[in-house]
Amino acid sequence: MPAPFHLPSRRGLLQSSAGLFGWAFLPRFAMAAGRDPRLVVIILRGALDGLSAVAPIGDPDYAGLHGSIALSLSGTRPALPLDGFFALNPGMPNFHRMFAQKQAAIVHAVATPYRERSHFDGQDVLESGYAGPGHSDSGWLNRALEVLPRGDRIADPRGLGIGATTPLVIRGRAPVLGWAPEALPNASADLANRLMGLYQHGDPALARALSEGLGVEKVASRGVGGGRAQGGGAPLVMRRAAQGAAKLMAAADGPRIAALAFDGWDTHANEGGASGRLAMLLSGLDGAFEDFRTGLGPAWGETAIVAITEFGRTARINGTVGTDHGTGTVAFLAGGAIKGGRVIADWPGLKPASLYQNRDLRATADLRAVLKGLLAAQLGLSEAALGRDVFPDSSAVRPMRDLIG
Repeated sequence: MPAPFHLPSRRGLLQSSAGLFGWAFLPRFAMAAGRDPRLVVIILRGALDGLSAVAPIGDPDYAGLHGSIALSLSGTRPALPLDGFFALNPGMPNFHRMFAQKQAAIVHAVATPYRERSHFDGQDVLESGYAGPGHSDSGWLNRALEVLPRGDRIADPRGLGIGATTPLVIRGRAPVLGWAPEALPNASADLANRLMGLYQHGDPALARALSEGLGVEKVASRGVGGGRAQGGGAPLVMRRAAQGAAKLMAAADGPRIAALAFDGWDTHANEGGASGRLAMLLSGLDGAFEDFRTGLGPAWGETAIVAITEFGRTARINGTVGTDHGTGTVAFLAGGAIKGGRVIADWPGLKPASLYQNRDLRATADLRAVLKGLLAAQLGLSEAALGRDVFPDSSAVRPMRDLIG
């Protein structure tokens, strides 16, 4: 006997429409001077080990501190050289190719102003844009949407939040479209038609929103594997999210500013280096970068993507072949708009006296400076608005220059 069909309540459908179907419309953006820029923010939750993602192989203290998970230019899985000092985890060949094509860059020894080691508070600071935790009502990317120059680069913008729950970084007063890549995996055309028929006469407004929301779902899912990940795990989830976001952002009337969040980067034990758990996660991120490149098509040329995490991990390997909560880490930049082919770093060194609290890579760059630089160059936000509204009370942190080509 088939399972009974349960009519969702009006309230329940409205609550789920942003996360499952998308908002009721996709706005059309106005471009000035022929530009049509896009910005994607990827949150890596759990604290990324920057020393195993982008290894300072030229630092004489690196291999001894990072032990068996340290990367090397030799062996069965050699790291991918970036310059004479840094090398990339071999799980990221697509990013490595973008780097060589000057469409990707890395900022190393970077951190938010947060210096404790709580995931909860660190993620709050990362996504809220405040200097300390406790300000989780809105995110810095949503506030950037509020203060975008109107009628200049993007007019009347809407954001795009990917996931069952909209990431904090893009939550706030500015309108945000939502899409979840695993939404309604078993929904059929028949189910959609039954829902439409039930609401068409009793609630035309809700029926119209549902119809347009299902259209968003079709656009995002076109070419994306349906249903829940079957055996691909985290990398497959990352790629499906990127594929759906790229489809929506490539549309002429689609969103131009998006946020995604990928979990699972807390590698206390069995982290692995050139292979293993971290390399698997990095391969998923690498695939997501590539899916944005192919899915955006010509729009890739005006796209900037930044992948960031709440803090780094310890320079020393621990007793369970992993790393503990740390400070300095990396930010990945990719896209045709990025002035790439560079590892941007004021390298502090890994000698014991150079480590933060004798355990962490010392941060020499403020992540807010990186994000301000992207928002200013890519979207035209003023330095005053960035220091006052987007990252409150941060006027002393100047935007990093020359991130956009």
